[in-house]
Amino acid sequence: MDFIHILGVQTIQHLQNNYKEYNSFLSLMSAVGDPRNIFSVYFPLWFHLSHDVGTKMIWVAVVGDWFNLIFKWVLSGQRPYWWVHETHLFQNGTKPHLDQFHITCETGPGNPSGHAMGSSCVWYVMVTATLNFARFHLLRSVLWTAFWVIQINVCISRVFIATHFPHQVLLGLAIGMLVAEAFDHIPCIYNASLKLYLQVNMFLLSFAFCFYLLLKFLDFDPLWSVAKAKMWCANPDWIHLDTMPFAGLWRNLGALFGLGLAVNSEMFIQSCKGKNGCNNIFKLMCMAANLTFLQLYDLINMPTQSEALFYLLSFCKSASVPFGVIAVIPYCVHLLIRDDERKLS
Repeated sequence: MDFIHILGVQTIQHLQNNYKEYNSFLSLMSAVGDPRNIFSVYFPLWFHLSHDVGTKMIWVAVVGDWFNLIFKWVLSGQRPYWWVHETHLFQNGTKPHLDQFHITCETGPGNPSGHAMGSSCVWYVMVTATLNFARFHLLRSVLWTAFWVIQINVCISRVFIATHFPHQVLLGLAIGMLVAEAFDHIPCIYNASLKLYLQVNMFLLSFAFCFYLLLKFLDFDPLWSVAKAKMWCANPDWIHLDTMPFAGLWRNLGALFGLGLAVNSEMFIQSCKGKNGCNNIFKLMCMAANLTFLQLYDLINMPTQSEALFYLLSFCKSASVPFGVIAVIPYCVHLLIRDDERKLS
């Protein structure tokens, strides 16, 4: 691994030394790959275009990020921004310098990359869904070219900011595509009952918690990386609770619970499952209202004084996003359209 890490550090230095002027663009690409954008941007747009695609997107994102957490604990990958300070492969005078940025200081283990994994799985879902609607050969080439351009740039951005080694983003890219492809063969998610959603949530939580306890029992601290992040991050303000290993778990469990609650609600049945389901004006109004609501909702900052409270509020906030996107806002739009139709009649 030492050779791979040294080669990775040299790659990061090359990118930082020769492509500094692309810093803003690469930061944008890192944001494009942020798993949190799946719930606040991609999902609210796609769900009202296709309920199945939106549903699949949440399942893929949640299960993919859960696998990412388990793989991170198993592989225990280093991150470049702390590895260069702790390795004994360099003399003091030859220790490489890596620039850090406000999005560098992720606190979990580095392998595989969560951004690369989340980006590849959700974009794979969007590309394959689009191709199912239109099967033109030229469109297929354009979409897959766009897919690879986006994924390559997301991977480069994560390496550029020194939060991942190249092999970590490549592994995340591959696993993300495999998870997305696997859900093409699990049709039961499209009509799942609330009971199934609860059972899957309990399985994901209990497995992760039991695996965490097993590692502790084997005298291995699954949170070993948090101390390294706090020690070597250039700016303590760049370390955020929402990058902690358990933060993503609770956020994803909340999103899956909210999805199950929403698709099995009476508000969803009356609004999206009724005649409005084929109404393009209704769909456009829902998408516009959802995006506006979610951008304002993201401005709400949760208290960070207590980790337990932060995780609880993360769960509740994440659950409210799909519930609002699927049930509450469409139902309000449905009532608005119905009132307008009554006035016209």
